[in-house]
Amino acid sequence: MQLNKPLAFIDLETTGTNLGSDRIVEIGIVKILPDGNRTIKRKLINPEMPISKVSVDLHGITTEMLKDAPTFKQVAHELKQYLDNCDLAGYNSNRFDIPMLVEEFLRVEVEFDMKGRKLVDVQKIFHMMEQRTLTAAYKFYCNKTHNGAHSAEADATVTFEILVAQIERYPELGASLDSILKVVGEDCIVDFARRFTLDNGIEVFNFGKYKGRPVADVLKSEPQYYDWMMKGDFPMHTKQKLTEIYTRTLLKKS
Repeated sequence: MQLNKPLAFIDLETTGTNLGSDRIVEIGIVKILPDGNRTIKRKLINPEMPISKVSVDLHGITTEMLKDAPTFKQVAHELKQYLDNCDLAGYNSNRFDIPMLVEEFLRVEVEFDMKGRKLVDVQKIFHMMEQRTLTAAYKFYCNKTHNGAHSAEADATVTFEILVAQIERYPELGASLDSILKVVGEDCIVDFARRFTLDNGIEVFNFGKYKGRPVADVLKSEPQYYDWMMKGDFPMHTKQKLTEIYTRTLLKKS
């Protein structure tokens, strides 16, 4: 791979799948440096909340195993520093791992700047080219069996190997992040929960009775809708983006 800066492959195991209420219990990061070397960071994290049985059955991490683990707040600055100046990658990472990680940083009020970071979702390439799961992708691209499924470090490592194999298999992808994203496209994300989307550069609602309508227009005509969303069970990143739009709308009115 041709990298201009480090590329961090991230995989999370969590208490559940709700971005607004669930928490990280394990994070695995495989950081690929421009010279081809790699470093690995793995952390078990005390979520300070129960882990759903469905999640325990999936990743095998129990509350008892995390009783002496640090909280996210205790490791946030370490993780932020480790990911400094990194582009980010993973498997279904644009829809889950990265949004969940951003939520955790927001909860503990540690600024994690996403500006200028390229985001490569290996699942997106896979689904575009072959339409299968992570374990099947590993078998298909690397002809290996993924015995460590749902271990964060193992999943992140496997994801890196799959991307390398995809680059070798599909010459049209090129070998740089720019060339890969040119082929598969970049997600035009307003908020990671995708409650808002962009329509010709304008933020519009992507849910509810105002779906398809510009957010700014709704906030002008019904400012109480802002209060309703801020009090609702929406992810913090969604509320952050809503506040940015609301503030910008107020400035235009004044």
